[in-house]
Amino acid sequence: MSSFNGSILRVEYRSDRPVAVLTLNAPPYNVVTIPTREHLAATFQDIESRPDIRVVVIQGQGEHFSSGGDIAGFLNETPEYLSHLAWNVAAPERCSKPVIARLAGYTFGVGLEIALACDFRLATPNTVLALPEMRLGMIPGSGGTQRVARLAGLGRAKDMILRARRIPAQEAWEWGLLTEIVPEDQLENKLWTMVDELLKFSPLAQKLGKQALNESMEASLHTGLTLEGAMYGFLRTSQDFQEGVRAFKDKRPPRFVGK
Repeated sequence: MSSFNGSILRVEYRSDRPVAVLTLNAPPYNVVTIPTREHLAATFQDIESRPDIRVVVIQGQGEHFSSGGDIAGFLNETPEYLSHLAWNVAAPERCSKPVIARLAGYTFGVGLEIALACDFRLATPNTVLALPEMRLGMIPGSGGTQRVARLAGLGRAKDMILRARRIPAQEAWEWGLLTEIVPEDQLENKLWTMVDELLKFSPLAQKLGKQALNESMEASLHTGLTLEGAMYGFLRTSQDFQEGVRAFKDKRPPRFVGK
């Protein structure tokens, strides 16, 4: 992969599991630079091409996930470039593999926008979510206005974004912005329990399930049902489905291969 000078992203491909761990590695606040955004997108492109990677984890080094982006760096970029920032941050959403965000402490600005593009968000009780751009005379520009509204509803999105409110973990969970809140001393165990759970399923079924869910958000119910039906029919022809049926009949765990 190309070098991304100024990126704070550390990429690890685990040897014990088919898992990629992406760490925002500039504690204490893990400020996301412009090169980090480019690095994130390129890393997910690499992961997409690797059948040996089944699940992705994104985390922050230290007590905070991220306090947000490099504000001063925006002044060095053109308005045209900044208008496309959401594309890089959406890389976890585009990825066909499950992506888990491991959150703690400050999860602000682009840090939250990265987390919202993931499939699952595990957080500690001290996690705080915010899109504070209004304090700078700006709005969230990497998907924040769109994903908060879709996950939490328009009214809550306005309450959060237009008032630059900090949302504590419990409230964020009640809004649907977090998958689960886990005590800090149990978060690591919960994370890997979820990873191992996801690894038990067919990668092909996971890919199509994620695609059906994501794409139906932009479509009518009729179109979504048509998409779901086509994918269901396709999976009927897969080796994994045949293996799943045999395993069910034999009362044993299935051995999925992604075909």
